[in-house]
Amino acid sequence: MVTRSVTPVDIEVGKRIRLRRIEKGLSQTELGDFLGVTFQQVQKYENGVNRVGASRLNKISELLEVPIAFFFHAEGNAKGESAKNDIDTSLFTNAAHSVRLLKAFSNIKNESVQRRIIGLVESISERYESGPSKRK
Repeated sequence: MVTRSVTPVDIEVGKRIRLRRIEKGLSQTELGDFLGVTFQQVQKYENGVNRVGASRLNKISELLEVPIAFFFHAEGNAKGESAKNDIDTSLFTNAAHSVRLLKAFSNIKNESVQRRIIGLVESISERYESGPSKRK
């Protein structure tokens, strides 16, 4: 019997499932009920412990209202350029505050306000790059 191991792609898919599930305000139990699996199985998918099959990923994409391509990290095109609007989930999938911030920010429809918020956050992050105790 051939043992299949998870790959970085499986882990990335799991992170993106978690990100979108939280963004939609669904619990692991609710997603599991929709898929006909336990919340523990959803945890395994989200942590990249178990692979998500194609038909199940299709059901997840329907419930979470995203195309299947959303779950895959585009490494870039043939010229080696990064995909436009790609999400680096490693920046925020483990931080609950980041998901809340992203959700609140996406509710702001005024582009000028969005730009000002981005500027504010960037200036704060530059000032505290080395941690709050080491101001520039």
